[in-house]
Amino acid sequence: MAAGPTQVEAEVVDAMPHEQERTSGNRLRDWLLADLMLPKGVHSEAEAVHPWWKVMCLTGVDYFSTLGYQPGIAFLAAGLLSPIATFVLVLVTLFAALPLYRRVAGASPHGQGSIAMLERLFPAWGGKIFVLVLLGFASTDFIITMTLSAADAAAHFVHNPFAPHFLRGQMLITLLLLVALSAVFLRGFKEAIGIAVVLVGLYLALNAVVTVVALVQVFEHPALLPNWKAAVLTQHPSVLGMVGISLLLFPKLALGLSGFETGVAVMPLIQGGSESDLRGRIRNTRKLLATAAGIMSVFLILTSVVTTLLIPAAAFAEGGEANGRAMAYLAHQYLGNGFGSVYDISTILILAFAGASAMAGLLNLIPRYLPRLGMAPEWTLASRPLVLVFMGIAFFVTLMFRADVDAQGGAYATGVLVLITSAAVAVVISLGKRRRRFVYIGIAVIFVYTTTLNIWERPEGLKISSFFILAMLLVSLVSRAARATELRITGIELSPSALRLLAEDEDQVIRLIARTPQQETSEDLDRVGRAVRKRYGLTDQECIYFFEVVKGDASEFDCTLCVDGEQLGNNKILKARSPVVANSIAALLIELERMTGNVPHAYFKWKSGNPLANAFRFLFLGEGDAAPLTHEVLRRAVKDPDRLPVVHVS
Repeated sequence: MAAGPTQVEAEVVDAMPHEQERTSGNRLRDWLLADLMLPKGVHSEAEAVHPWWKVMCLTGVDYFSTLGYQPGIAFLAAGLLSPIATFVLVLVTLFAALPLYRRVAGASPHGQGSIAMLERLFPAWGGKIFVLVLLGFASTDFIITMTLSAADAAAHFVHNPFAPHFLRGQMLITLLLLVALSAVFLRGFKEAIGIAVVLVGLYLALNAVVTVVALVQVFEHPALLPNWKAAVLTQHPSVLGMVGISLLLFPKLALGLSGFETGVAVMPLIQGGSESDLRGRIRNTRKLLATAAGIMSVFLILTSVVTTLLIPAAAFAEGGEANGRAMAYLAHQYLGNGFGSVYDISTILILAFAGASAMAGLLNLIPRYLPRLGMAPEWTLASRPLVLVFMGIAFFVTLMFRADVDAQGGAYATGVLVLITSAAVAVVISLGKRRRRFVYIGIAVIFVYTTTLNIWERPEGLKISSFFILAMLLVSLVSRAARATELRITGIELSPSALRLLAEDEDQVIRLIARTPQQETSEDLDRVGRAVRKRYGLTDQECIYFFEVVKGDASEFDCTLCVDGEQLGNNKILKARSPVVANSIAALLIELERMTGNVPHAYFKWKSGNPLANAFRFLFLGEGDAAPLTHEVLRRAVKDPDRLPVVHVS
C-alpha cells in the first residue's frame, strides 16, 4: 500500500502559520493574503468551458481592441504606404503566425504555450533560465497592454467633444483608469466571458458601420484614390521599392499580431466537443485562431485604407485629433458626435477590458511558473499583492512614456514579437528532421528578422523587458535560496518491496543510514553497518536500513518521492530518485514517523569541503552536506518536538 501524495502535506501543516495567528495580527496583511487562507483545492478547481467563439471574444478584447490605435500607428510608421505595409502584416498573420500557432496549440492543449514547449526542449537549469527570460518578455507584453490600452482609452475620452474640461489631461485619465483597474482586481475579479462577448460584438459592429460609411465616402469622392496613388508614386516610383520599404517597416506594425499567444493561453476554457476532450479542444482552438485572424485581417486592410485616404496627415501627429483614435475620428466626422461618442464609449470599455485581460493573464502566468520552480515567495500565490506590484510598475511605465500611445508601441511590439519568435523556434526544434521543418524555418527567420529590427530601431522595449528579466532573475535566486529548506516533497510512494522490508523491523523504530549511491558489495555495507552499531551502541538484532537517493534534475523544485526496496546480502536498501537529497531524506523520515508512530533515526557522516561551496551545491545541484540540511528541513517542517526525527552525525 503506497502512501498518498497528501500524507506528507498533512504532517507539515504546522509549518504553515495557523489561521488564528494570521487573522489576529495586521488586518491589512490578512486582507492582502486572503487567497492563502483558502482551503487546499480551491485554487485548482476545474474552470468552466465555453464554445470556442465565446472564448475568441475573451482573447478579442485584447486582439480586436488594437483597431483603436493600429491604423494611427501604421500611418505614423509608413505614411502613405500604410495600406501596403498593412497588407504585408496581413500576409504574415495568415501565412506565418497562423500556421505557427496551429502547431503550438497542438503541442500545448493545456494552455502552456511556447514557454512550456521551450522548457521541455531545454531541460534542467537551461530551460528554467529560458523560462524566466521569456516570462520577462511576456510581462512586458501584458504590462504594456495595460498601459497602452489605458492611454488609448484616455485619448478617446479627452478628445470627445462632450468630455468635461477639467478631465482633459491624458496622463490624469490614464492613471485614473489604471487605478480603477487595480480596484476591480483588489476586490476580486473573475473573467466574465459573457461581458467579453457583448463588448467584442458591439465594438466590431460599430467598427463595421464606421468602415462601411468611410468606404462610401471614398467611392463618393473618386479623386481620393488616384490622388493617393499619385502621391505614393511620387515618393516611391518603384513598386518593388514600395514592397521593400513595407517589409522594412513591418516591425513597427507588429502590434497587429498580439492575439496569437493569448489565443493559445486560453485553451483550457475551450470546449472539446464530441471528440476526446484534448483533440476536440485543439481543433476548436485552431478554429478560434483562424477566425480571429480572418476578422482582424479584413478590418486591418479596410481601416488602413479609409484612414489613409480620409484623414489629414497632420491629424495623426502627437496631440492631433486622430492620434491613437483614427477610427473614432472618422466616426465623429461622418456619423456625428452622438454616434462618435457611442463609439468612444465602446472603445474605452473594450480597451479597459483589454487591460483587465492582461492583468488576469499576469495573475495566471506568474503563479503558474515561479512558485512551481521555487522561484517566488509564498505571497505571490495571493492575487492582491501581485496586483499592487503590477500596478506600481504600470504607473512607472505610464509616467516614463508620458501616457503616449505611439511611444509605447515599440515596447509592446518587442514583447509580442519575442513570444512569437520563441514559438517559431520551439516549433522548428520540435519538428526534428521532418521535411515540413523548412517551412517553419522560413517563418522563424521572418520573426527573428522582425524582432531584431524592432529592437534595433526601438530599444525601449528591450530596456523594459530587461528590467523585468533582471527583476525576475534576482527575485528567483533570492526566493530559491530562502525556500531551499522547505520540505519540497509533495508525496511519498512506497513500493511493495520497500513496505515488505520496513515490515521486518520488529520494534518499528526505523533507523536509516544515509548513503551516496555507489557500486558496493554486501561486505562493504556490512562494514558500514558494524561501524554505525558500534558508535551508537546498537545491537546486532537492531534492524538498519541504507537509504540512497539518486540525484535527479536539480532545477526542479518539488516532486513525489518514489521509494523502492532491495536486499543485498543481509543488508536492506531503500532507494529513491529526487532533485534534492536532504529534503528527500527528511520527507521519508516524516513519513516513517507517521506510519509507525515511532520517532525514526538517521545516521550521517560529515561532508568535507568548504561550507559555502556545499551551500552552493545544495541550492543549484541538489546535494551538499546532507546532515545539517536534513536537520534544518525537519526543524522547519515538524513543529512538535516529540515527533521530530533524530539526526545523528559522526
